[in-house]
Parts: sequence; C-alpha cells; structure tokens
Amino acid sequence: MLTDTTQAAPGDQVQTGQVHTELASLAIQNFRNYDNYRIDISAPKVLLLGANGAGKTNLMEAISLLAPGRGLRRAKSEHLPRLSAGTPDWAVSAKVTSRGETVTLGTGVRADMDGPRRVMRRDGETVSQSEIGRMFSVSWLTPRMDGIFLDSPGARRRFLDRLVIAFDPAHIGRTSRYEKMLRERTTLLAEGRGDPAWLAAIEASLAESAIAVTAARQALISDLNAEAANGWFGFPGVALQLDGRVEGWLADSTALDAEDRFIAEARTRREAGDAGLDGPHASDMSASNSQTGAAANLASTGQQKALLIAVVLAHARLQARRLKRPPVLLLDDVVAHLDMSRRGALFDAVDAVGGQTWFSGTDEDDFTGLEAQPVRLHAEDGVARIISPEDDQ
Repeated sequence: MLTDTTQAAPGDQVQTGQVHTELASLAIQNFRNYDNYRIDISAPKVLLLGANGAGKTNLMEAISLLAPGRGLRRAKSEHLPRLSAGTPDWAVSAKVTSRGETVTLGTGVRADMDGPRRVMRRDGETVSQSEIGRMFSVSWLTPRMDGIFLDSPGARRRFLDRLVIAFDPAHIGRTSRYEKMLRERTTLLAEGRGDPAWLAAIEASLAESAIAVTAARQALISDLNAEAANGWFGFPGVALQLDGRVEGWLADSTALDAEDRFIAEARTRREAGDAGLDGPHASDMSASNSQTGAAANLASTGQQKALLIAVVLAHARLQARRLKRPPVLLLDDVVAHLDMSRRGALFDAVDAVGGQTWFSGTDEDDFTGLEAQPVRLHAEDGVARIISPEDDQ
C-alpha cells in the first residue's frame, strides 16, 4: 500500500509538494450543546479555550464527523442532537480547501428522514464515506485515548483501522462486510439453521475479507514502523506489532494459501460443534519503544502518551508525503499533561507536518509560544456559545 520510507529529520518540514487540507469555516446546527453557530477560520492552527463543559470536545467531534467513520466518540447518530431541541435533526458543514479546490462537506440527519441514519454530502450531493475519504481526513488525540495501550484489544483494533482508512477508504467496506458475515455465521450456528453449502459459502467470503483486512492493517503497520522508528522532535521511536492467527498464516504463506487455511479451519471447527473462529476480529496490536525495546503497556503514563503522540505524528507525516495532503489534526486537551519541553516539541512538530491543527484547553498559559487563532467558548444553561468577537457570527 505504501512504499516510500523516507525519514524527515527533526526540524525539517514534511512539505513535499502536498496541498494543504484546511477548514475555512465550520457551521453547526442543533449538535450536542450547540444551537446554531458558524466559525470562520483564518489560520493553520486554531485554539479552542473554555472551561470544562464549554463545548470544546463537541466542536472537535463535529469536525471529526466530516471524515469517514463514526467520529472521535463513536457516538450513535440519535445521541448527537441537542437534547433540549426536541428534534432528531442535526447538521455539521464546512468549507474545506483541498487539492487546490474549495468544496462544502456536510453530514447530519434530517427530521424528515426515516430513522437516524446520517448522510454525508459534498457540495450538496449525497456521497459515500469512501468518496469523502479520498479527499479529506481527520486524525485526533483525546484524553480517553491516553490508555489505549492498556485498553481492550477492540479499542486498539478500532484505532488501527481508523489509521488504515486514511490511506484506504475501502477498508471501511471490508471491515463492515467481515463483521456482518461473522454475525450471520454465528447466528446460523446458534440457531441450528443453514445447510453446510450455505455456511461454506459464508466462510469462503469471510476468508476473503479476513485476509484483505489483515493485509491492509499489516501494510500500514510496516510503513508506520519505518516512519516512526527513529523518533521525531524528541518524541520516542515506536514499533507496532499486530498479533493473531491470520497474521501468522500471512507471515509464512501466500494470501491464497491463508484463505484456504481460514476456510479449512472454519469448517473443521463448525463440524466439531465449535462456533468460534479466529480472524481479524480477534487480533491485537501492541507497541514498544523502538529505541529501548520497552513495552508500551508497561511504561509510565507519560511515556505511553508520548508513544501515542509519536504514532499519530508519524501517521500524519505519511499522509503529507504519500497523499500530498496532511490530515486535519484535532488535539483535544493534549498539552495539559505535557511538560514545557514536550509542549514546545509538539507545537514544532505540527508546524513541520504542515497541515491544519486544532488544539483545546482550559488554560491559555499552557499554549505559550503557540501562534493560533483563538476561539473562546462558554456554556450557559447547557448551551455552548462562541464568545470571541472576531469569530462569533
């Protein structure tokens, strides 16, 4: 999937002719604790300032929903409208400049729609998530992610899949198909339905999707390891590893052979009365400091956070170099627990990546040295308000 492993030394820009992807404006309607607001953006870095509960994370979540996937909270659409509004509709839209053109991206749910299924639009036309993913991506860090290396394997798989989608939007469809077929097989076996030919057909399709999902994950991990091995701007080098049964098959055989082994094992276990199945749904990703070999899950909280930041920065650099457009970075309350040296290093690193970055925090002093457009937020009676005179429309 990715082949160029050119390293960027600390202090070097990663701008190899990429076209910046930037939000020029953001409009939100009936979303979370927002009523109806618009912000015009005029800087490559934006700083959201406000007390806890003011709506900083909600604003970042709105931006994340403009890209493929379920956003930084993975919330269901029915949980996104403002509670006091009494209506299920909500909307987020933005003027986005990418690849030399400006388009309007939007997502949301209309009140007249059948159910809470959200749609994605480009210049008013409904489009697929894959189509959006080919021109726009968002990457984020939130406080909930600080423990990713101690979290469940499922949380790490979702994190990895989100990184894969930035380069390969079709990965959304592959993972969805795999999960749907896995549920179908499990249900059929639990209920004693489905003849052997039917189940064999499902298992053959499962095998194809399982190998494709695993191969895409492995390809990205290989490239991230090459990009992140030496560290960057004082952040540590990182080595990622994906472990699972399918990963082992791919390590010592071709993809076709791995598919055959998947099918054979699924049939053997089914015929033995075992509904279980190994596959990408059971894989796990681990991380370590590539320079010391120390496992991330045994590191201190501060070291784990530094490793996580290093992964996200490496992923952003890969996009800048390979896709010629870095992602929009959303760094929610990231600097609060970094020392002054690490804060400065992070500010320099996002400058070097070259894309648009949104920061959030409660204390403006935490961002000393950062040149950014400030957006001050305040919540009153449960409704967020943008109070910066230059930004409040």
